[in-house]
Amino acid sequence: MSNSSAHNRDYGRISAALRYLDENFQAQPSLGEIAASVGLSEFHFQRLFTRWVGISPKKFLRHLSLECAKRCLESSASVLDAAYDAGLSGPGRLHDLFVTCDAVTPGEYKARGEGMTIRYGYHSSPFGECVLLTTDRGICGLGFVDTAPVGSRDAALVHLAAGWSNARIIRDQPMTAPLIQRIFNAVHKSGDAPLHVLLRGTAFQIKVWRALLTIPPGHLTTYGELGRRIGYQGNAARAIGRANGGNLISYLVPCHRVIRKTGAIGGYRWGRERKLALIGWEASRTEAAA
Repeated sequence: MSNSSAHNRDYGRISAALRYLDENFQAQPSLGEIAASVGLSEFHFQRLFTRWVGISPKKFLRHLSLECAKRCLESSASVLDAAYDAGLSGPGRLHDLFVTCDAVTPGEYKARGEGMTIRYGYHSSPFGECVLLTTDRGICGLGFVDTAPVGSRDAALVHLAAGWSNARIIRDQPMTAPLIQRIFNAVHKSGDAPLHVLLRGTAFQIKVWRALLTIPPGHLTTYGELGRRIGYQGNAARAIGRANGGNLISYLVPCHRVIRKTGAIGGYRWGRERKLALIGWEASRTEAAA
């Protein structure tokens, strides 16, 4: 089995364990019960989990508790206010890299990628197999294969490329592989150029996605708070939720860092267990770096 296949298989087991916990948390299952739910011994599950995230399952789950989420919301407020007030709605930080963004013009939006070339590739990641789409102007799509409508590579690609129907779309693994390494690698060189994303959406969606880029790893905000930051006066939770659902550049545009004001995690376009994994993964790394 290749390293890539093993990586995706490992995440599949972690994802299944998180789904089991999400469904059975009230019973407070033991480590042995969690391990049994994914067909592993307690010893092998502990070793797999620690290799994946760097900490024990017990410590990881602590980051996903309701009480911890509420504390994170409180501590994040001042950090996010400072970031937004400093004018960081365009660029944002991710794993010690600057992520900068650009939005298509109304004319380009209408043209649906006419005259553009989009290159794509399928790759392993810490969160399962993903597909990346990129143009000369930046990354325009990043999603996960197993949450496509029929759980296939083709379905994932069609979903991400839907707004670019007039573009020339070609598979180019050598082109996209280095980008994937930079996106998911925990260690980066200080001299690396910023990762650039190209956003295609309505004016409101672009505003929401730019605001998302101000949320640092390990921090969380609420739908209502994000609406307040962008000056939205209506039902912010519903409107922000719809904009998040339309975000086709997962992870880099971090809609997974938005949760309900009660501290509940809420839904996610790429699967609820993946949102749990992303939040716990980032929280554990932020704690380790502190």
